[in-house]
Formats: sequence, structure tokens, C-alpha cells
Amino acid sequence: MTFIHEQFFQHLSQREIIIYKSLNAPSQIQAFLDETEYSADPFYRCPIRVLREKKANCLDGAFFAAACLRQSGYKPLVIDLLPEPGTDDDHLIAVYKKNGLWGAVAKSNFVGLRYREPIYSTVRDLVLSYFEQYYNVAGMKTLRGYTKPFNLARMDKTGWMYNDDGMDAIERASYAWEKVTLFSPELISTFISVDERSRKAGLLGANEAGLFKV
Repeated sequence: MTFIHEQFFQHLSQREIIIYKSLNAPSQIQAFLDETEYSADPFYRCPIRVLREKKANCLDGAFFAAACLRQSGYKPLVIDLLPEPGTDDDHLIAVYKKNGLWGAVAKSNFVGLRYREPIYSTVRDLVLSYFEQYYNVAGMKTLRGYTKPFNLARMDKTGWMYNDDGMDAIERASYAWEKVTLFSPELISTFISVDERSRKAGLLGANEAGLFKV
């Protein structure tokens, strides 16, 4: 057990420890996140608060998923999906590698920006699987790039698994993460908007207060 896990467990009740330990597979973690309320609050919740309050935005959800994946021997890796500036929110996902292939666990206000089976040969392929579902309320496809996988273990000294201040510290540090551009301006100019039926389907059950305003 890592030191941060020892600290984490000290903040949990026995019942919460049992729940946390039961989330030992990507599918189980995703099911838990799907049952949580999407948060439009102007602050982040560390994994212990997500577990306790069952409320999370995409960053909270990705960090929670990374913390849960960690107990099963996966590295606590996250990727930030980056939109066209000024058109949409970025989207954090927790990623893992199984049998040499990449998958993801995520919390989102949009239906199509959540779980991915571990079937992708590269991180780029995994990220591109989100392209068609990554659009804003106006139907514009907004995904433009991503950050390379970041190992949250590098930030354990912040206490991010049990301390909201640690979450804030990592969020600030994330602006320096190495970024990858996906498309040229010429290619972007050819993108079409999402059709209206797909746009509405992706917003099914969304918390409107948490949507990016265009």
C-alpha cells in the first residue's frame, strides 16, 4: 500500500473503505460515476468527497477513477481533452492500459464522453474516439487536442486523494502538461456540425447549470 493510500484510508469510515475497495475494476468505477450527480459547483472535490457525496464534475470524476484504478495496480493516469479555445470546456478522463490496449473511465455532462473499452492501440486512437461526441450546446465539434497521460502519483505530496487543496494545485499545474494538437486549420474548416437528433441525445439527462455557455 502506498503512503497516500494509508493517509486516504485514515479519512474513511469502515463502510467507505468497503465501498472503495469494491471499485476494483474499470467497469465498476464507471458504474459508480454514472450514478453520481454531475456537479456544476465552482470548486473541485477530491476522491474522498466524491465517494462520500456522490457528486462530481469531469475533473473530480477523472481523479476519483484514477484513485480507484490505482488500488488494482494501474497507474493513476489522466488526460485532458482540449477544445477549440472559447467554444467549450476541456474534459478530463482517467486512462488505463490492459493487455497492451488503452481504455478510459470518465464522468461527463454529455452521454458520449464517458467510458471507453480497452481496445485502442494508442492514446491518440483513444482520444479520437471522443471526437464525434465532443461538441458544445450549439452542435459544434470542438475537440482539438489533448495532453499526454499524466501520472498523478507525481503529485502525491499534495494529498490530492483526500484534500481538495491538492486538487486545486494539480489543476493549476495542468496548464504546463505537454499538449498534442490533433488537426490542422485546413482540416478543421471542413468539420460539419452535429445533427440535431444526435445533439439532443448527447444532452440527455445533462445538468444545464454545468454546460458551457456559447
